[in-house]
Amino acid sequence: MDEKKLLKTAVAAIEDKKGVDTVVLNISGITVIADYFIIASAENDRQLEALAENVKDALGRAGFECKSVEGFKRSGWVLFDYGDVIIHLFNRETRSFYDLERMYRDAKRVDLTEL
Repeated sequence: MDEKKLLKTAVAAIEDKKGVDTVVLNISGITVIADYFIIASAENDRQLEALAENVKDALGRAGFECKSVEGFKRSGWVLFDYGDVIIHLFNRETRSFYDLERMYRDAKRVDLTEL
């Protein structure tokens, strides 16, 4: 899998639908569940739904297969598992509750301009 292409495509799809506070964490040295987390927020459930659909569609068009989807757009979070890359989309309240950035504070942040 071309992780860099997947990261770039997903971040672009999030930005296209005005996702906010997008962070890419390199978690490869911290856990075996994945190499990267993409974390982004939506302002409301309608925007969260648009983000999720746009990410799924963009990655599908780019040839990436989603292994599983967890959560629900109306519950404040959606998770897409692409194997080595896991995408977390939240509304602000739910993101604050789970606080993945704090949980994985030892992860290296990927500079989005380098994608």
